[in-house]
Amino acid sequence: MNPSTHALRWAWFLMVLGAATVLLGTAAGSQGWQAWWLSADDAVSRQIVFDIRLPRSLGAWLGGGLLGLAGAVAQGLFRNPLADPYLLGSASGASLGVGTYWSLLGGSAWAMNGWMGLGLTGAAFVGAVLAVLLTLVLARGVQQTLRLLLAGVVVGVVLGAVTSMMSLLQPQVQQAMQGFMLGSTAFVSWTACATMASVLVVGVVLAWVFARVLDALTLGEATAQSLGVPLRWARLVLVGVISLATGAAVAHIGLVAFVGLAAPHLVRTLVRSTHAWHVCLAALMGGALLALADVMARVLFAPQELPVGVLTAVLGGGYLLWRVYRGSGGAR
Repeated sequence: MNPSTHALRWAWFLMVLGAATVLLGTAAGSQGWQAWWLSADDAVSRQIVFDIRLPRSLGAWLGGGLLGLAGAVAQGLFRNPLADPYLLGSASGASLGVGTYWSLLGGSAWAMNGWMGLGLTGAAFVGAVLAVLLTLVLARGVQQTLRLLLAGVVVGVVLGAVTSMMSLLQPQVQQAMQGFMLGSTAFVSWTACATMASVLVVGVVLAWVFARVLDALTLGEATAQSLGVPLRWARLVLVGVISLATGAAVAHIGLVAFVGLAAPHLVRTLVRSTHAWHVCLAALMGGALLALADVMARVLFAPQELPVGVLTAVLGGGYLLWRVYRGSGGAR
């Protein structure tokens, strides 16, 4: 079968799976499964579905898509299958931004107001972007991949330490940040969905345009340069895609683990294709994974809701451990 045809079939399948999971999420309530269509004439039920559950499920799909896209681009750019969207320090920067915001508010209940919620999202996004900029400054640009990688690790560790110190000095900050650190889609609104959708479209288009650069990098940097690939500008754009996609996702759904790492691996297992298809399929896979995990987090122990980041960490970590076990020949 033609690889493009195979990839297209998987793309349609993942789109249908994502749409079905989002619709399934509208029936996942605080008390478990609730068939809202049986009471569609009830104004309260309609409001709950269209103002709370639907944007939450759609936001989970969009957030997972952003993480899957960022993970695929990061693994291609750094030529490292263990690279994830948080590699450039964006996660620690977002955490520090949220911690600073809560510290300035003193854990006030005002943070639950509409404009304060937007400020919390903005603080996470600004923190993530500033952390990536700091990584670029320390790495002196994007020319050296290894230097960029090491700078991201250093920035992540340092900013994480600052956030931990802030939490120790102000315990109310730690309690308020718990939902963000564990990942949650509970407060995703239609505005957040529109923002994430815009960033996802722009990110996918840019990744598609520069997919040939990622293909060339699989042959090595020296070979890519000999082929006339504009590595400097391509790296700059691709780092921007990783940063914006990760920042938008983290700002709205918190720190969700393993989706950005596992989605590209799943796609690579199912489909052998160029990066043009790979980044798109990874985004669709990430969206389906997080939307499904969000539904499971709501209904597994209803009425108690699991943080979606905990569930993705358990499932994603288990999958990667199984892959490592298989790869080491332990399954023989």
